[in-house]
Amino acid sequence: MMQPGYRDYSTLHFLVLIWGFTSILGVLISVNAPMLVLYRTALAGLIMLPVLVLNKQPLWPGWRAVSQMMVVGTLIAIHWYLFFVAARVTNVSACLAGISTGALWTSFLEPLITRRPFRWFEPLLALLAVAGLYLIFLFQFDKILGVLLGVASAGFAALFSVFNSIFSKKYQHQVVTFYEMVGAALFSLTAIVAFLSWPEANLFDKPFIPTQMDVLYLLLLAGICTVYAYSESVLLMKKFTAFSMNLAINMEPVYGILLALLFFGKSETMHIGFYAGTLVIMSTVFVYPFLEKRLRSA
Repeated sequence: MMQPGYRDYSTLHFLVLIWGFTSILGVLISVNAPMLVLYRTALAGLIMLPVLVLNKQPLWPGWRAVSQMMVVGTLIAIHWYLFFVAARVTNVSACLAGISTGALWTSFLEPLITRRPFRWFEPLLALLAVAGLYLIFLFQFDKILGVLLGVASAGFAALFSVFNSIFSKKYQHQVVTFYEMVGAALFSLTAIVAFLSWPEANLFDKPFIPTQMDVLYLLLLAGICTVYAYSESVLLMKKFTAFSMNLAINMEPVYGILLALLFFGKSETMHIGFYAGTLVIMSTVFVYPFLEKRLRSA
């Protein structure tokens, strides 16, 4: 595996800042969560197609590869659905608290799936990052549902990131993004049809049809937060492990909370624990490359 440089780390944190903004868009967009995921993935797929054609990328990597990517797309759709529901049933902060467990999930899933050696310090750093989030939020247990949904969302995110770390070594990153978005959109459409025949699910508490402002937000969500940010993250996985990516993504709550404060004011409170927790999370992000380098040179 190629080793990441300063520019790669800068790009990664810029992507994390963009992902922090997705939770804001998820609250601002008025359509229900299942339709939101469908619109996001379908629009992303439509945007990706001309990008692939203009870049003269081979569109067909084979049936097996396409089917694998589309299956991973279903994991992405479930992750995003849980993510947006978590942000809406409580608030953005509680959702991002649950998302912080992504690195912990990955520390066990990546060695299991890719067969790489287990590194004892990875789950410890992941737990330390979760402790940092505890300091930030000083857990508000009246918002536990949002936290638990965020934890489940993080589990699916860890799973598809491990598979993407494998795909990134074999296929062009934009091709991976395209077929995963197609798979996610098809799964979302199927789920919506199924839920329509199951009214007891009560998942459609918001409109189906986007407003004019929703269309603008959806284009931002699909174009910037998905087509650009997601495909770039797959490209970065040529140099980063899935764990190191997800550990850096622990900065998403920090960026997300700052953005939430800007957009939503008093509904997203900040106190002394925020600064202490941010320092803890940043320490895990910066200590990891040092420990990994020591492990390689040992």
